[in-house]
Amino acid sequence: MQFYNASIDDLPLIVDIYNSTIAGRLVTADTEAVTVEDKRSWFESHNSTTRPIWIVKESDRIIGWVSFKDFYGRPAYNTTAEISIYLETNTRGKGYGKKILHYCIQQSPALQIHTLLGFIFSHNEASKKLFTNAGFAEWGMLKDIAVMDNQYYSLSIFGLKINQ
Repeated sequence: MQFYNASIDDLPLIVDIYNSTIAGRLVTADTEAVTVEDKRSWFESHNSTTRPIWIVKESDRIIGWVSFKDFYGRPAYNTTAEISIYLETNTRGKGYGKKILHYCIQQSPALQIHTLLGFIFSHNEASKKLFTNAGFAEWGMLKDIAVMDNQYYSLSIFGLKINQ
């Protein structure tokens, strides 16, 4: 697999992959498709040195993307980041998430990340298993904080200390 820093030209692809996850109600709390313009400020809040968005390719085919996002926006949390992994529809369930997450954990020290967080819907068993198998532990759960299709959903918080 190859990882490269996303450019603004990659944003339509990022949005397409993101939008493909909305209907499943497993990955994002967005309930309707977003636009490139909706995601522009999110994209611009990243930087290639400590909070990148990476495009992931295998055999010259884009299979997904990953982003690292600041946690909570206060200086004391500068070494903590939220990780998000999104895979193209046809690549889900084939072990790519495991490889991507492992690579991201390895790269975290170079990104000045001491703690990685994953915010995962509590009913998303596949993602919870992915993160647990990578060494993350469930550090908390926010009960019934999301409402989608008139149903309440909880959010699990998974954490991993890097190099401890």
